[in-house]
Amino acid sequence: MNITCHGAARVVTGSCHQVELEGTNFLIDCGLFQGGKDLNRLNYEAFQFNPEDIDFVIVTHGHIDHCGLLPKLVKKGFNGEIYTTEATADLLPIMLSDAAFIQEKDTEHENRRRQRQGLKPREPLYTRDDAEKIPPMLRQLPYGESMKINDEVTIRFRDAGHVIGSAIVELFLTERGNEIKVVFSGDLGQWDVPIIEDPSFIWNADYVFMESTYGDRLHGKRKPRKELLFEQIMNTYKRGGKLLIPSFALERTQELLYLLSELKTERPDFPDINIYLDSPLAIKVTKVFRDHPELYDEKARSRTDKPFDFPGLTCTTTAAESMRINVSEDPAIVIAGSGMCTAGRIRHHLKHGIWDPKNTVLFVGYQAPGTLGRILLDGASEIRMMGLTLAVKAEIARIGSFSAHADRNDLTRWIEAFKEKPKKVFLVHGEGKTIDKFSEYLDQRGFNTAIPTRGNNVMT
Repeated sequence: MNITCHGAARVVTGSCHQVELEGTNFLIDCGLFQGGKDLNRLNYEAFQFNPEDIDFVIVTHGHIDHCGLLPKLVKKGFNGEIYTTEATADLLPIMLSDAAFIQEKDTEHENRRRQRQGLKPREPLYTRDDAEKIPPMLRQLPYGESMKINDEVTIRFRDAGHVIGSAIVELFLTERGNEIKVVFSGDLGQWDVPIIEDPSFIWNADYVFMESTYGDRLHGKRKPRKELLFEQIMNTYKRGGKLLIPSFALERTQELLYLLSELKTERPDFPDINIYLDSPLAIKVTKVFRDHPELYDEKARSRTDKPFDFPGLTCTTTAAESMRINVSEDPAIVIAGSGMCTAGRIRHHLKHGIWDPKNTVLFVGYQAPGTLGRILLDGASEIRMMGLTLAVKAEIARIGSFSAHADRNDLTRWIEAFKEKPKKVFLVHGEGKTIDKFSEYLDQRGFNTAIPTRGNNVMT
């Protein structure tokens, strides 16, 4: 048996792991690389395997860094089935259509530049036509149910507590009469967060592939995230400014809406302020959340109000509606994509507001190296975007505890719940220094860890 990491190896994005048995060849995830130019170039390289040889794909969840190269996989010849949970199957058509639209628009912009330089035009990584081929391939599997795919592979999904529909993948692999259990954690969430259930514990495995995004740090828990959010709202409101929140369309936006609806109910001093959800993608994703209350935790299920649709919230779908937000001088809360400021409407809001000291740019999620979000968090005094050089005068703030990823303590809690230590724990989905520190930390606690590199064959 070979397991090869084609992505999320010493980086946080591009999750893609190939499992090869004597008679079966499949992938766990097929994600887009996100970040700076060096990472983005990897998306345009040929796959390190032949897509026509892949029998099927298992997708852990709907984030683009785990599913965003599926249309390219199909474009290059993959024609198998895609196994995932029910909620993720609802999300994938939405997320991939949006990703394809971005690919088309980015390529259109790039080709105008190439034309001016006398260069050949470039094809988009994939198109919406490619993305539309994905839904017929989807096969849904509820949490906790085992599915025998063939004589060599049986799979079972457990709740990863990361985003709605996110899964830990249990693989029961049979080769030459021997059964081996391999677990892929996918992305693990924090405990005790709103809306969805906590991550599931797994009791046994021979080998584990475990995410390590925040393996060297603890999320700030000085105050509950709801109180920290309220402080940012009030500080910006008192200055008469706009609170601009770059937010991931999947999970982070819904958690923000959930907490804002609670604050408006619980806090009599909550200001009379317009709240805009300025993301067509996030609006569609929020509908999937509404459609799957069976995946909520007990507190969310018990709410009698509508946490994703409350007075004062305006969902803006058209570009004209979005532009009117920037024309208005009234204080406002603006939630817009993309979460790392690499695309989407948030860039237009930054163009109109990053130079104004009344405003706040509040980051509530991971910012990959090389992204505009990371550049702002690192303290840039000016930024270059949309052909302009803009002074950074707005307050730049961050609430780290909003992360959908487990921190070091949560990751350790999950791996130490195994009744017997796995033979080896392969650490993936983490940056260089972070993953090195986490590996050393787990080794000191008696685990046998390894850190695959991209294209590294892991022989078990």
